[in-house]
Amino acid sequence: MSQSTKIKSISNLTEAKFLPTAASGVAATEIRPWGSFTTLEEGAGYKIKRIEVNPGHRLSLQMHHHRSEHWIVVSGTAKVTCGDQEMILGSNQSTYVPQCTTHRLENPGVINLVLIEVQNGQYLGEDDIIRFSDDYARQ
Repeated sequence: MSQSTKIKSISNLTEAKFLPTAASGVAATEIRPWGSFTTLEEGAGYKIKRIEVNPGHRLSLQMHHHRSEHWIVVSGTAKVTCGDQEMILGSNQSTYVPQCTTHRLENPGVINLVLIEVQNGQYLGEDDIIRFSDDYARQ
């Protein structure tokens, strides 16, 4: 393979990263003020995401009416608020967020927090987020 073919192949992979999952079969990454998430797979009643939270950032204090979530830390440190409990999770640790439970995920560390989120429920749309507090003034 020539150098120009290799560069073109790498370029195509980078561009494909941002195409919708259904159209390309490649995971779609969405950028947020706190980091990003990539939808890896979804089907009837479940969705799997890779979430990356930048150091010192956190997601909104939120709740979902239609889904529960399982979080598995891949790398970094997660500070998790779930209901009235707070916990610190490291690599290979996990927690469960029940449906209709107030929760927040934050990265108190100095490296990116990477985790896998498994959502379960009858409706998994991004508009099923009730925000109670948000560092980025989102509704």
